Amino acid sequence: MSAATNQRPSDGIQLYVGVVVGSGADLQAPCILGKPPRGVAAGQLPLTIGDDALVGPFTTIYAGSVLGDRLRTGQGASVREDNVVGDDVSLGTNAVLEPGNRIGSRVRIHTGCFLEMTTVEDDVFVGPHTVFTDDPHPAGCPRYRDCKGGALVRRRSRIGANVTVLPGVEIGEDSLVGAGSVVVDDVPPGAVVVGNPARVVKAVADLTCPPGFFERPYVWPPYAGT
Repeated sequence: MSAATNQRPSDGIQLYVGVVVGSGADLQAPCILGKPPRGVAAGQLPLTIGDDALVGPFTTIYAGSVLGDRLRTGQGASVREDNVVGDDVSLGTNAVLEPGNRIGSRVRIHTGCFLEMTTVEDDVFVGPHTVFTDDPHPAGCPRYRDCKGGALVRRRSRIGANVTVLPGVEIGEDSLVGAGSVVVDDVPPGAVVVGNPARVVKAVADLTCPPGFFERPYVWPPYAGT
């Protein structure tokens, strides 16, 4: 499906010039695809969305991004320009991707999350209302884009609800960040961190499954994007 109009059709789906959507898409009205960023003309930047996408109502995806196959968005998701998103990614209701994110495949970004200039590798789970910051001195530093930037989230890490991640932090592979934590320092691979500021309390390998369903948590396959 390729769009060459910026008019809102009667079904409530607005497709701007330069939007290419793969086969099997379910675009749920009202939604806007290919909205030009400020100062950019319609059609100047392309928007590509892969096959079998489900774009929820009230979602806006700006021009200038590439999103992979089987994208899922909840209601009111917002994806700005300069985002690259892999396959089998879920963006929850009211999740916001500001510019500059690089998201791997099989990633779940839950309701109300905020990311900017953040790199997220494959098979990562991000709990509801997690915020990734990118500016160490907010409110107007003219050089902030040359400073720390966003976090780096390594593959198969899991982040609980209501977590705040400070600029430039690296969250290690296979780690777990407890709900409500404020992450100010790098998280070692395989570690469990909790608190404000977040501190290592144990290893993921030491976690237990109280009901006894599994030998321990995370022996199951990584999140599969469903």
